[in-house]
Amino acid sequence: MKPQTPGSERAGAAWEAGLAAAPKLARLITHRTVSSRDPEDLDIGEFDDFIRALPDLFPLVHRHLVLERVNGYGLLYHWKGCAHGSARSAGREGNPAPAPLVLMAHYDVVPVVDPEAWVHPPFSGQIADGRIWGRGTLDDKGSLAAILQAVELLLAEGFIPARDVYLSFGNNEETAGTTAGVTAALLAGRGIRPWMVLDEGGAVATQAFPFVDRPVAVVGVTEKGILDVEISTEDAGGHASTPHRRGATARLARAVVRLDENPLPPALPSPTIEMFARLAPSARFPARLVFRNMGGLLRVPLTRILARMGGESGAMTRTTVAVTQLHGSSAANVLASRATANANIRVALGDTVDGTLKRLTRIIRDPSISLRVVEGNEPAPVSATDNNQFGLLARTITAVFPEAVPVPYIMLGGTDSRRFTEICDAVYRFAPFRMDREARASIHGDNESLGVQAFGEGILFYTGLLRSLEAEL
Repeated sequence: MKPQTPGSERAGAAWEAGLAAAPKLARLITHRTVSSRDPEDLDIGEFDDFIRALPDLFPLVHRHLVLERVNGYGLLYHWKGCAHGSARSAGREGNPAPAPLVLMAHYDVVPVVDPEAWVHPPFSGQIADGRIWGRGTLDDKGSLAAILQAVELLLAEGFIPARDVYLSFGNNEETAGTTAGVTAALLAGRGIRPWMVLDEGGAVATQAFPFVDRPVAVVGVTEKGILDVEISTEDAGGHASTPHRRGATARLARAVVRLDENPLPPALPSPTIEMFARLAPSARFPARLVFRNMGGLLRVPLTRILARMGGESGAMTRTTVAVTQLHGSSAANVLASRATANANIRVALGDTVDGTLKRLTRIIRDPSISLRVVEGNEPAPVSATDNNQFGLLARTITAVFPEAVPVPYIMLGGTDSRRFTEICDAVYRFAPFRMDREARASIHGDNESLGVQAFGEGILFYTGLLRSLEAEL
């Protein structure tokens, strides 16, 4: 049954687009492309099957676009722009051909912890209750399928984009793998600097902001840095029947507790202030006044309030530290000669990896504790919101989601797009799907699913974005 909602003609078009493409996404969900840092845990046959399915599902894409394999299982499609677009720009004295657009997604997924907790089996691709069910529907095969379907539909019309378009699909985003970096280096080596890069990230969020009744289309203009730190300490060990005080596990536990009780100092960076300022006209009183003044006298007290709220609100204001793994002795009756913990840290805008390590050392206050960087990167550069690229995104969002408020924000998680910031100044993170609180909670959780109509809206978004490139030349 078609949805009955305001803007029924628009909703009907989205429903039809989603319904036509839903079996394609459903089939892609059945391929268990689960990421792992350990190559022995990868079922590479599932990745092969996924790639083999794409030409069957999107035949025009594979007939007209050039496909290149990158780093083994990364996919880079090249769609050449129309000759008149390039010629018009290149014909002006001193001007090169227009820089390309890069649309990104990834097709690897995180593991499923408990299949029995799912309403429909996590790799079934079941279409039921107006939704497509399965691991990866939101993160991130839904975006990949929507991009390919949009290109497929445009090719069927004989459409050619005004700019060259690259579709960059990663195979190891969930494990912070190297494919996206190899792809960016490949383009850089060919002298290609994209006009805009658009990856997963924000969404059209409902139930996300108190005092704002309209949906909010959050577009990531930067993302926090990701830092994994091994916290360790050593001891003589021995038999558990003769323990001694302040052994390795006790010192490690004390360090972990100190980190938990002493969060890093909060701050409110400029993109967050701009986000609230853009939300102000849509907020209810008195939040409207508060949002408008977050960059002024209210900045310090509101920063403290948000920090104390914890969760997403608190994470917007500071570098966060989460101890995710602990390891001590290998036997129940042996004292640990070495105890370790892994701290997963999201480095806030304005902080650095080196500065964060120094703060952790001061908080722990124990010279017997060692910190080792396992992997880390700085926060991504901030992309502008007053340029043609962000303007195009905002207009396309408004065309498909007229009731939504497009705003910039800082992504709390990490994406493959951070690998492209060295070759492009306009890198954005936005998945064009409606997501309520329950849908957002299902990402990396149980019962991940994408509404058929929401999927269709995503297809319409990418179609509109590609059509609008002509206006930006």
